Amino acid sequence: MSARLIRFTLNGRETSVAVETHWNLVELLQQLGLTGARESCGQGLCGCCTVLVDGVAVSGCLFLAVRADGTKVTTIEHLDEKGLTAVQQAFIEAGAFQCGFCTPGFVLMTHQLLERHPDPSEDDIRHYLSGNLCRCGTYPEILEAVRMAAKALKAALP
Repeated sequence: MSARLIRFTLNGRETSVAVETHWNLVELLQQLGLTGARESCGQGLCGCCTVLVDGVAVSGCLFLAVRADGTKVTTIEHLDEKGLTAVQQAFIEAGAFQCGFCTPGFVLMTHQLLERHPDPSEDDIRHYLSGNLCRCGTYPEILEAVRMAAKALKAALP
């Protein structure tokens, strides 16, 4: 196999690493010890592998690692470095996860949603999270968590 050196910002830190040209972004992140994004369906349909690349949610299972060269990659682990965010706290309080396998993708998507739409409607929430699947069926709790997080963030504004 042929490796290629890429440089990118990973969770706020400049990173330089040799990657195999066939690796997807989830494989690269796992090589770096980051396991929050998980490959589940391998087809970009479930959202378990959600990662932000230059602020945009991507399916890490479909995103070739070499394409991360020169980008800013943010994973669920970056959120955890700062303590619990309002979104993470809301997911806990609403009981919005069972096994936790899909939770990182839902949390990252919720962060992106609330950055773009601080006061989302029910339809906005459902549409925005439609690319994420929860096999445990906690959708009502996930929707409640998003509403709770939106309220908390709104209340924190000056």
